[in-house]
Amino acid sequence: MKTSVIEVHDMLSVWSVDEVEKRIGQVRGVESVTVNYAAKSATVRYDETRLQGADIKSAVRRSGYKSADESLPKQVSEPKPANNQTGPPSPKAEPPSASTPETAGLKEATVASVAAPAAAPAPKPAAATAPATTTTAGAARPKGEDWHSQSAEEVLVKLSSAATGLSAQEAAKRLAADGPNELKEGKRISPFQIFLGQFKSLIIWILIAAGVISGVLGEVVDAIAILAIVVLNAVIGFYQEYNAEKSIAALKKMTAPQAKVRRDGQVTSIPAVGIVAGDVLALEAGDLVAADARLLEAASLKCIESALTGESESVTKLPATLEQGDIPLGDRENMVFMGTSIAAGTGQAVVVATVMNTELGRIAGLIEEAGAEEGTPLQQKLDSFGRILVWTALGIVALLFGLGLLRGTKLFELTMTSVSLAVAAVPEGLPAVVTVSLALGVLRMSRRRALVRKLQAVETLGSTTVICTDKTGTLTVGEMTVRVLYVAGQDYEVTGEGYGPDGEVRFEDKKAEAPHAAPLLELATVLLGCNNAHLIEEEGKWKTVGDPTEGALLAAGRKAGGDRERIEKELPKQHEIPFDSDRKRSTVIRKLPDGKLRAFINGAPDVLLERCIDLYTSTGVRPITDEDRKNIVAQNTAMAQQALRVLGSAYRDLDNASPRDLTAENVEHDLVFVGLSGMYDPPRQEAKEAVAKCRAAGIRVVMITGDHPQTATAIAREIGIASADDTAIAGVELDKLSEDELHKRVDKITVYARVTAEHKLRIIRAWKANDAVVAMTGDGVNDAPAIKGADIGIAMGKSGTEVTKQAADMIVTDDNFASIVAAVEEGRGIYDNIRKTLQYLLAGNTGELLLMTVCVVVGLPMPLLPIHLLWINLVTDGLPALCLATDPIDPDVMKRHPRPRSERITNRSFLGTMFLTGFLTAGVAFAVYLYVLKTGNEEMARTHAFAVLVFAELLRSFGARSETKPVWRISLFTNINLAIVVAISFGLQIWSHHNAFLGRFLKTSFMPLADCFLLLAVGVIPLIVLEVVKVVRNSRKQRKTEP
Repeated sequence: MKTSVIEVHDMLSVWSVDEVEKRIGQVRGVESVTVNYAAKSATVRYDETRLQGADIKSAVRRSGYKSADESLPKQVSEPKPANNQTGPPSPKAEPPSASTPETAGLKEATVASVAAPAAAPAPKPAAATAPATTTTAGAARPKGEDWHSQSAEEVLVKLSSAATGLSAQEAAKRLAADGPNELKEGKRISPFQIFLGQFKSLIIWILIAAGVISGVLGEVVDAIAILAIVVLNAVIGFYQEYNAEKSIAALKKMTAPQAKVRRDGQVTSIPAVGIVAGDVLALEAGDLVAADARLLEAASLKCIESALTGESESVTKLPATLEQGDIPLGDRENMVFMGTSIAAGTGQAVVVATVMNTELGRIAGLIEEAGAEEGTPLQQKLDSFGRILVWTALGIVALLFGLGLLRGTKLFELTMTSVSLAVAAVPEGLPAVVTVSLALGVLRMSRRRALVRKLQAVETLGSTTVICTDKTGTLTVGEMTVRVLYVAGQDYEVTGEGYGPDGEVRFEDKKAEAPHAAPLLELATVLLGCNNAHLIEEEGKWKTVGDPTEGALLAAGRKAGGDRERIEKELPKQHEIPFDSDRKRSTVIRKLPDGKLRAFINGAPDVLLERCIDLYTSTGVRPITDEDRKNIVAQNTAMAQQALRVLGSAYRDLDNASPRDLTAENVEHDLVFVGLSGMYDPPRQEAKEAVAKCRAAGIRVVMITGDHPQTATAIAREIGIASADDTAIAGVELDKLSEDELHKRVDKITVYARVTAEHKLRIIRAWKANDAVVAMTGDGVNDAPAIKGADIGIAMGKSGTEVTKQAADMIVTDDNFASIVAAVEEGRGIYDNIRKTLQYLLAGNTGELLLMTVCVVVGLPMPLLPIHLLWINLVTDGLPALCLATDPIDPDVMKRHPRPRSERITNRSFLGTMFLTGFLTAGVAFAVYLYVLKTGNEEMARTHAFAVLVFAELLRSFGARSETKPVWRISLFTNINLAIVVAISFGLQIWSHHNAFLGRFLKTSFMPLADCFLLLAVGVIPLIVLEVVKVVRNSRKQRKTEP
């Protein structure tokens, strides 16, 4: 049997995989076929005595796709034998002749050496040469070790494994002992427990008590109305929480469903859940890494770790031991991590950690830990207020109850009075008003591209004092983009972002014209000719298949005038020398139209320049001089200082050489230097303006990223987060700080770089320890714990991973940092509306309590019955309060600094206005009640007191719209709903005095229309006094600010 890897081109989506596998699988002699969409290849195992390579290629063509004829065979990497190993060497596949039709286009590998373990295993170390079978199942294996700082042999010994993998029997024992390789969820909370959790607020219990009391008094309608409010709030809260805890489930989707491992010396594909510590993974382009593993071998291996570390570029992986122990996660070149993907190359790695012991598993644990946080600022303030309200009401009721007992008042009458006072103290409409206010805020925010998953997050965002934001994909585009090209002594600006075709090459601030076309095309030809990436458009967004850096070069080459299809057609690829970290360059050899060969090379500029003898110029190729070299080095340095990653491009024309002569040593010298390409992950165009708005609003913006410190600092300075003197602090330095030291320094640091998910969570908690209200934005898996632990977590909707979205309170659907600023504005406006609505409701309750208390103290009959109080609280106050909660946002809301977390919602100013309003409304009602009581009967006096209190409350709602602007400076038409509600409430109140049914329901008596209008005039007195107080306060403030 033979295994071959054939290149398959023109697969435009993953749906193409099934068709290719089906066509190849139908060929007689094919035992198995696996198509890797990301690598654009098919691995075929077939009987070479019955089948030729041409047959497989024909099957690919029948399925509508192409197979590259120019590809050369590739040897599958085998474990390197120990130095003292004996036995026959592993057979090597000889490159076939280019003229052999049955092998053209195939990357072949003989599998004889894979079929069985080495014939004679080396005695030392035993674990490195044969499948491990001696470890007792469940034996303790090292955890939390610095695997990257240990040699491959030491790691294998510690794991009781071998380079040829574990035996199937040993793997089964370890799986039984350690459990399956899948992320474990935390302790599940039953839906019933989630529902019960909605009744923790004191305000809710006050409402329940009010409902029960109303039922006991026989007011069934009012009891049902109050309890309906409670149930509605509970249902909404239950729905939110039940759908919120899905972060771990989303993490599971990031783990590999299948993985290739060595078992009993052979490579086999198994479900990823069956992987155990000590297994040896066989990795190739397109694979999703199934566990954390230490590399044993690597051939041009590159990994994409952006979701885990936040770094945009693919990372080159090498098996060499790293001496330093405390190396950041993103710099551990000899490790691969669960949930990341292979961008290019092949490799083998021994598994050192599975499931919750992996870096991804640690993030899952951090998400659970971060979720156990305190409530939002609004929840805390309302709960605090609820406790004050409860004890105040109970104190007043107990005081008056005792006073009544001393006077000899009947027990039944005292009970009724106490119940009425308790009902008067409870703002029954408050939870409904808060819920509706937040829900309408959510609707408005969705129109501004911010999707809120938890209602309380709206208000929390409005009180935000610090926004900790990830760099990659949040402040930046999240895609490598070439920004500068240098060729023929001129540098050019490249516009556009990401991998799309939008943009152009500009010279001196205008589009490069005809004289620049030839040198740009020369550079573009090298960029496109030495490139294995592919650009595809999915759902209107351009993506790269392959290495992100090569994808950026591909996009830049197209903007510079290059044509990839023309190059592939006119300059067919003959050979490739892949990139490796020792050479720091990659080479592709193509055949020119005249039949000659040309090598196209991209690599590190300094290394490439040393191998160049000629220089491409606008007038042709000439020998390179020392002055030329200095100019190129200076240009490279200037680009690097702008935090650009720079690649050099060169070429060399070759004589007709045989494939065996096309080695790096023979090809990569005597080169013609063409130019430089400077690239980076660019900041979003709107990010700078958004950061400036945050600063104007008194909000601190902090960058937290897994990228390099120099890159992070450059981006932070460019968008205005950091000043010229600010520098980034790296994760390694952060590890050296104690919690107390971090708490002291956190407000002085604006940029954190090379940090892990755990670091981000520490930073969030340090800010919160300093009494900050913290928002965290991000898109990668490594952001999820901090997003969950922040006061408000914000995920990016387009680029964000599912894990991050599930952990977030809010999702920005357009990935626009500016949308966060709009959401902050909305949140501040909602908080203002809730505050003035709360003041409106509590001032009404205060007036009722004062009226009731004064009458009881002076020995007068009850001025209001419980039904009157409930009507005022739920209808007369409740409906206008809902309109106040939807008032337009003050345009100056983003010009003031955020309120501190410790500030009470009921501050001194709030309480002063509340008591003044309560005193005025109670005074008016008491005067009317006392007058009618002396001139009429008790029932008539209650009716008049009830009516004037309702009129005063309704009129006062117009003044409650602003704490500073008088009512005549606020347009009535900006909240027309309030005017309509007040008019209807006026009508209902007057009608109740002329309709027998409504009169019986509200227990009121007939009142002439003249009396109604007279009481309406009396009811306007509190509004007039309050507006005069506003004018006086404003004039005092103005005098203080004047010089």
